[in-house]
Amino acid sequence: MMRQMSHLTMPKTTTPPLTRREREIMNAVFAEGNRASAEGIRRRLTNPPGDSSVRVMLTRLEKKGCLKHQQDGPRFIYSATISPAAAKRTALQQFVPTFFGGSLRQMMTALVSEASWTDEELEVLRAEIDRVRKERKNQ
Repeated sequence: MMRQMSHLTMPKTTTPPLTRREREIMNAVFAEGNRASAEGIRRRLTNPPGDSSVRVMLTRLEKKGCLKHQQDGPRFIYSATISPAAAKRTALQQFVPTFFGGSLRQMMTALVSEASWTDEELEVLRAEIDRVRKERKNQ
């Protein structure tokens, strides 16, 4: 028998919360193939701050454990210490409580009902839901 839940929540992780700009920096690092210079990151930011501000934010992300760096001649090359999937989970953990009261169900309902989905896209979503249900039954 399937258990109904009216209020689904995100699982907690130990990754510290990131600001909007810190998430943007993490996205820039991933977009650079997880190997990025401060200037490469800065170029990808919207309304980029000055070079020294970017370096301060990179240092802050290192202290939070999200980034690490290696020396490459005169510059540092930054890479993420977490996977893109973990970064997405962290972003959702901040987004879902802020906009949907912590309810994944409310978020998914809003996404499905408010977006312009093609029949093919809706079928892909249905197939993914069916796959997850089957996987849970087999556990």
